[in-house]
Amino acid sequence: MLTLPDSLRDAFKEPLGPVTTDADELLADAAETRGERAAPDAPVIAVGDVVTYHLREAGRVPDVALIDGKTEREAVDPAIESALADADDRRISVENPAASLSRELLEALSEALSDVDPVIIEVTGEEDLAALPAILAAPDGASVVYGQPGEGMVRVAVTPESREAARELFEGLEGDVEAAYKALGRVPDDDR
Repeated sequence: MLTLPDSLRDAFKEPLGPVTTDADELLADAAETRGERAAPDAPVIAVGDVVTYHLREAGRVPDVALIDGKTEREAVDPAIESALADADDRRISVENPAASLSRELLEALSEALSDVDPVIIEVTGEEDLAALPAILAAPDGASVVYGQPGEGMVRVAVTPESREAARELFEGLEGDVEAAYKALGRVPDDDR
């Protein structure tokens, strides 16, 4: 549905929020954001196996987790794979090619965000770009957490400002952006 053009690859290397290696600190910041911006039940969305694992180990099961069994294009550590396989969260399986966002992934993300129980979206392919639609679809006060290769975890507090930054990148992807918004269950300018 959408693909990352070569001209935008560098823009996607810059973290959209602060980078940390401390999951407890990240979760404390997420709780503070929820308290300031929205209801205390605003979701935490994890993009990536290692991020999901660290949040779970820190005592916070992500409301939505997107995993693909890889980290930096290599298989995740067997202990991480095993821990995530043992999680009893509801699962949705989707296909999503590298450097793209499929209709399946966008629809699954929308469905998972509306579920009151934790959901793991198991991606065949890659989930690397999923932080963008997660920021667009999550309510104010939510936190989207993804891995920054070689550095740690990035937490994006979902605010009108972070949503606008994500929107600019999302709309720079090649493909049918309007259909992508529909698959995500968003109207492109409903928060402007």
